[in-house]
Amino acid sequence: MNSLNELSGVFVDIFSRKLRNGIFEISDGKIVSFRDDNDAIGPYIMPGFVDAHIHIESSMLVPYEFARVALRYGTVATVSDPHEIANVMGVDGVEYMLENAKGAGLKFCFGAPSCVPATVFESAGAKLDSNEVNSLLQRDDIYYLSEMMNYPGVLFKDPEVLRKIELAKKIKKPVDGHAPGLRGDDAKNYIAAGISTDHECFTLDEALDKLSYGMKILIREGSAARNFEALHPLLKDHADMCMFCCDDKHPDELLTGHINEHVKRAVKLGYDLFDVLRVACINPVMHYGIPSGLLRPGDSADFILVEDLKNFGVLKTVINGEILFDGTEVLLEKKKHKVINNFNAGLCSPADFELKAESTKVKTIIAYDGQLITSEESMDCAIVNGMACADPSKDILKIVVLNRYQAAKPSVAFIKNFGLKSGAIASSVAHDSHNIIAVGVSDEEIASSVNLLVESRGGLSLSNKTEKLVLSLPVAGLMSDLDCITAAELYSALDKKAKELGSTLRAPYMTLSFMALLVIPQLKLSDKGLFDGNTFVFADLFVE
Repeated sequence: MNSLNELSGVFVDIFSRKLRNGIFEISDGKIVSFRDDNDAIGPYIMPGFVDAHIHIESSMLVPYEFARVALRYGTVATVSDPHEIANVMGVDGVEYMLENAKGAGLKFCFGAPSCVPATVFESAGAKLDSNEVNSLLQRDDIYYLSEMMNYPGVLFKDPEVLRKIELAKKIKKPVDGHAPGLRGDDAKNYIAAGISTDHECFTLDEALDKLSYGMKILIREGSAARNFEALHPLLKDHADMCMFCCDDKHPDELLTGHINEHVKRAVKLGYDLFDVLRVACINPVMHYGIPSGLLRPGDSADFILVEDLKNFGVLKTVINGEILFDGTEVLLEKKKHKVINNFNAGLCSPADFELKAESTKVKTIIAYDGQLITSEESMDCAIVNGMACADPSKDILKIVVLNRYQAAKPSVAFIKNFGLKSGAIASSVAHDSHNIIAVGVSDEEIASSVNLLVESRGGLSLSNKTEKLVLSLPVAGLMSDLDCITAAELYSALDKKAKELGSTLRAPYMTLSFMALLVIPQLKLSDKGLFDGNTFVFADLFVE
């Protein structure tokens, strides 16, 4: 790596909202000074981009490999919630993320997972009570209490939930929120408990409602949930209360861009440059206390050089005065990564997924492209020999969730809008507990896709009558131990084949992973049964 001592160019001074030609002096990885010099020439120099909420696990990459891609796009820090691996591995999973991130250069700001398990209505691999959360919060390398998705627990004053929040507040660490669709007095009371942010707003009215109670809004654009289009008007009058995030980013899309894409899109829409950069670079650092420099004297020398202020093509990414991306390659050596896991599911047979028909109508999950929310509809399924079956001609497919931590009977339901005409797809990435989830047109093909994951101890798979494909995710059944390019190629092959089998979804595997996310309304499936996310109770599958 190369160190910088002096740098001339056009300083994009977000605090003073000016462009200033001049020269930075850098020593021991810190900004010493900046002097204005109208004769100084060079590229635009600005603070790096920060992803204000992301689950690194959803990139299917370990933190080190994530950094080797994100640095290319000017990302210098992330607010990273290790909620996914914590649900699988507990504190050991959080420790793994912290350890793997060392030496990656990029500043990973990890939080203490607040909801492990996310609900009592599913089987997880671990549990973090308030004492374990407190131990994590006391660490200097844990910056906040991560998303409090148990908003009913907040509203109904669950003692354990409130204690976790109070522990964070006591040591002045922020508390992240997660309350999709919450409005009015419920939103006001949720925020008043100490919740400072929300990344789940999917309408402008919802975001404005929460803003009115003092909550900061994260404008999300990930691989599955895409809310930028709905929320970007906030940039006009509320830039001081907004941040950008991806939340979940699959490896194929990470290869094409990161927070730089939010910035480019916002500037193209005509929003003020300095407002956009405040949202992308400054607000997350200030809110979470990230040790990332903002080009002030005494700050760590973390910044990016860009060729223009329209497309933001990154010429260099510098962290602690070291060039980590030189415009061509990321200057981090390749490493072999440790593997940890918690996977105990056994092989299945088609009979495990048979469902005796109790009526002709079933309560069906309606999935939506680009959204985590679902709805429900009573629909006629196919009845064959007294068994309720998928009907691909009506796009009514069978969906199953199988406990991956111990032997158990799978839960079975029906889903619409996946579009498969043949075959099945399966994943051990299934928020939040990461049991095995699969959707397909027949019990035989569902069993085949599930067994591919059992044999590889986690991953993504696809099976039909002629092909079997799998991307192994040996790290907790969530992440590959490979580099991003290799993982992305394997993922892209699965994605392409799923679409060849008929899926009409933009990201079928990402959408599938959220069909077990019980804290997002309306109808979801856990390993324990069909679940109504509005009422927080299990739902009957068959309709009279």
